[in-house]
Amino acid sequence: MNGAEGSRSIRDRKKTVSFSSSLSDKKISSAADCIHAMVEGSELKKVRPNSRVYHRYFLLDTGLQALCWEPSKKDSDKARISLDSVREVRTGRNTETFRCSGMYDHISEDCAFSLIYGELYTSLDLVAHSAEVANIWVTGLRYLVQHGQRALDMLAHSQDSLRVSWLEHMFCSAEEAERLDEDERGLRMLSAVRLIQAVNPGVSSNKLETRFRELQRARERAGGGLNNGVEAEAVVRKNNRALRSEYVSKADFIQTFHDFCTRPEIYFMLVRFSSNKEYLDTKDLSRFLEAEQGMANVSEDTALRLIQAYEPSPQGRERAFLSLDGFSAYLTSPECHPFDRDHKLVCQDMSQPLSHYFINASHNTYLIEDQYRGPSDLSGYIRALRMGCRCVEVDVWDGEEGEPVVCAGHTLSPPLLFQRVLEAIGRFAFVASDYPLILCLENHCSPQQQGAMLELLLTILGDKLYQDQPMDEELYLPSPQALKHRILLKGKRLKPSCTADEGEVSEEDEAAEMVAKLKSNSVNKESKNTAQNISVHTPKPSPRKHRLLRELSDLVTLCSSVRFTNFTTARYSQKPWELCSLPEASAVWLAAESPGEFVDHNKRFLTRVYPSPARSDSSNMNPLDVWKCGVQLVAMNFQTAGLMMDLAAAWFRQNGNCGYVLRPAIMRQEVSYFSADTTDSVPGVSPQLLHVKVISGQNLPKPKGSGAKGDVVEPYVYVEVHGIPADCTERRTRTVSHNGDNPIFDESFEFHINLPELALVRFVVLDDHFIGDEFIGQYTIPLECLLPGYRHVPLQSLTGEDLLHARLFVHVALTNRRGGGKPHKRGLSVRKARKGREYTALRDLGLRPVDDIFKMATPLLRDATDLRENMQQNSIGLFRELCGVSAVASLMQCVIALRSTVSGPDGAPVLLFDLRDHFPALVPVGPLPDILRRLLTTYELMVQAFRAVMEQSDGLHQRIFHIQNTAMDFHEGLQAMATREGLRGRKVSRALESFSWNITILKGQADLLMHAKAEVQENMKQIHDTALTGNLSMHSPGACRVPRASPDHKMVPVKNRASPDHKRVQDRSRASPDHRKSNQGTRGPPT
Repeated sequence: MNGAEGSRSIRDRKKTVSFSSSLSDKKISSAADCIHAMVEGSELKKVRPNSRVYHRYFLLDTGLQALCWEPSKKDSDKARISLDSVREVRTGRNTETFRCSGMYDHISEDCAFSLIYGELYTSLDLVAHSAEVANIWVTGLRYLVQHGQRALDMLAHSQDSLRVSWLEHMFCSAEEAERLDEDERGLRMLSAVRLIQAVNPGVSSNKLETRFRELQRARERAGGGLNNGVEAEAVVRKNNRALRSEYVSKADFIQTFHDFCTRPEIYFMLVRFSSNKEYLDTKDLSRFLEAEQGMANVSEDTALRLIQAYEPSPQGRERAFLSLDGFSAYLTSPECHPFDRDHKLVCQDMSQPLSHYFINASHNTYLIEDQYRGPSDLSGYIRALRMGCRCVEVDVWDGEEGEPVVCAGHTLSPPLLFQRVLEAIGRFAFVASDYPLILCLENHCSPQQQGAMLELLLTILGDKLYQDQPMDEELYLPSPQALKHRILLKGKRLKPSCTADEGEVSEEDEAAEMVAKLKSNSVNKESKNTAQNISVHTPKPSPRKHRLLRELSDLVTLCSSVRFTNFTTARYSQKPWELCSLPEASAVWLAAESPGEFVDHNKRFLTRVYPSPARSDSSNMNPLDVWKCGVQLVAMNFQTAGLMMDLAAAWFRQNGNCGYVLRPAIMRQEVSYFSADTTDSVPGVSPQLLHVKVISGQNLPKPKGSGAKGDVVEPYVYVEVHGIPADCTERRTRTVSHNGDNPIFDESFEFHINLPELALVRFVVLDDHFIGDEFIGQYTIPLECLLPGYRHVPLQSLTGEDLLHARLFVHVALTNRRGGGKPHKRGLSVRKARKGREYTALRDLGLRPVDDIFKMATPLLRDATDLRENMQQNSIGLFRELCGVSAVASLMQCVIALRSTVSGPDGAPVLLFDLRDHFPALVPVGPLPDILRRLLTTYELMVQAFRAVMEQSDGLHQRIFHIQNTAMDFHEGLQAMATREGLRGRKVSRALESFSWNITILKGQADLLMHAKAEVQENMKQIHDTALTGNLSMHSPGACRVPRASPDHKMVPVKNRASPDHKRVQDRSRASPDHRKSNQGTRGPPT
């Protein structure tokens, strides 16, 4: 990201600024703080069922017994709700009133909350002016509703918290260790600063010292002592000496720690997940890990291990409690890194042909600056290879004294000795990856120096060079696994008809193209001064001829360079071991004009794309512009940091950074249809809904080189999605004014992703400035590697280094359901849903025997779609709404939310789960109000939909699969059949394309059916286990946690409890081009 990319000032975007405000200037770190703020009151928006919005001032009465509001035309008795009648405090826009409101899309999910109260489950729906205020009200109200009359006593007791006792112990221990005089009281300021930085290393020493001095001056003015007046006389005697020595009192230490180490956003989370306590016990933490963090097979032993690892207070560890500081330590630990650690090792199938992988490639690897005058250096090769690059470029020219040199021809870049380059490559080729390295040899040497090249290659690289000649009958290249620790030469080969010791080949000269482009631009500028609307175009010259030694030619085996003509010629004449190199402009044009043909071409052949000759500044193209068409080798200028290099570096981290990433199955299967310019869902691929909440930032540094605003940082965040054109989008938060230490954003965004396997998510933090917004940091991650739940995202600098202690706190949820976040219309029946449902249509080929077979699949595909949609959208969607959770919540989170909803007047649940059957039944055990009767009916309909999937999916799958196999019998003779039927030209191409489309639809729908079946099994397990652990199950002897489903969808017992670093509940297999499984596990949002 250079200056242009680092600044967003050139973009026409609306900016919003938030001046941080709250109900209290004091940091919220206890329920007492929340209740104090609510007694003071605040203005909230009250949303009515008629979509009207009223501004009212809400507050707690002094007895903490009722919620009141004013002004109102109602009697004061009517403008109040007794807290005894409140059944649930619900977050988000998750009530009937919100969903049916015309203001739904204009109300922030993070600022909305509701009180469900009374016998009729009436809702009071409120919107705060900020998420912080909403959190204060939700936390305080839940605490009062949970504890009732005992709340005041519990609050008084909670003042002696785990944190205070721990801090007192820590302070006294440090004080005792450094005390020299028995009369001295306090801790040296330097020692106090170090103690706090041990917990929060990102806070600056200057800020801590300033705060200590402010407290000392305040105590001096108030006449107090260093030890809260306990030893006032001693303090008076030693006041001057103590201040000169800069000693810190225990009270000042605790207050400063509270100011700098308390994160209100984490406190609100802790209270929410701890059943309104000031700590998490093992049950609370287990539920959090499973429901929010997406961990599988979590036990209380797992939770206990984490408590012992992260709880700082001995008292907390002894009692198995995780305090606010322990919870903060866990959330900022590597356990909560957003990158799935499974992907830090090679985790993909490496036995596919080379053409089935994206390959990390470098352009002009020897250059470390611009293309024309920049210096050459061996460090370019070393850096690229250490970063996992698997394709480096070596441009070889005649050197002095018969020694070949490496440089960019026709430029001012100084040369490197070819021998030194080979030695560096030989030494570092397999440091970062064991998989094959492609050495792009652009040979410009005379036959005499080619002999020297040959000798150096054989001497230095030796057995690493792959020299086995390909066989004519081979249809695909070998796999990376078969080529481990081998170096492949890419270059020109002599034609088989040439039997002499040397022959003539066309010369590759990318540098000449660049120089020609620069000259063309210069001529264009001159011509504009003399004539308007005249452009000078320099046609691409025919390649020059070049003499090539036979022995050097024979070293080029699997990557023989050939000239690209068109896709038709390539289909019939190109060999799998022949590779085409295309300039950026040509590749982008092909991607726009013939995206489907480009994808098909790259199923068998390697394609390399290098930057436009106009990029003399070594800027980079967007690799996704051609990755979306399956191009394997996109040559990047590794020396140039920025957005494009961020995307490339992040992309190749997803497979152990080995330099090879398996392409999506739809880009690999021999018969499949994929067009990169699609604007909607991809046939046969389940789209996903990504929900990202940007909660806060920590320790955001001032942008490098920025001096206009002093030390002031005013950050905002962009969340970007990069992928196929239909998926590319971005959203931004508001600006937080004057806060880089812990800015609170609390904003949620949703993204519909049509091809998840080719998507990356990028978090960018910028400093808002009226002159030009400046880059602070970024982090880019493939969607396949992004873990769900609460995560701290580490920020990286412009050049890719980690910014020390700088991070974003986010929540991530991912579901395979489309349309999340939109409310269901009331009374939407299955019949109406089916009537308005869109079905993916099969295409006619114009070949009757084949069309008749495909027509047999049409009703089956409709039934399969109905089966999945009735289960995923209608049944589960309506059940989520009645449970009061968001559109991306898991059923585990639905059941957790039910605990407060189904409580009767005496607090006992009036609905319980009967767990004796594989499909848990919801059984009434008392009289039900209308809302719970609706919930019961909806649950029964959802279970019916689950049963239908389990009973019908296998049969539908087999029938669809049979039709697919029958149609594939026509595949090899399809073109001949089209010719016999009288189809010509474009009609033949359309028939072949339609055949691929239909096969893709059939296979995709069959796979989605099996995924739906696995989803039902996972949903049943979530309901069963959560009801069991949440005390919502009827007495059923022998009930136990349900085992997970195996990959073949059969239930298997859980043999071992997994620790938090085990993989989540999802299918991550990418092992086969024909059986690549998409991630169907629903990963939920906050409850």
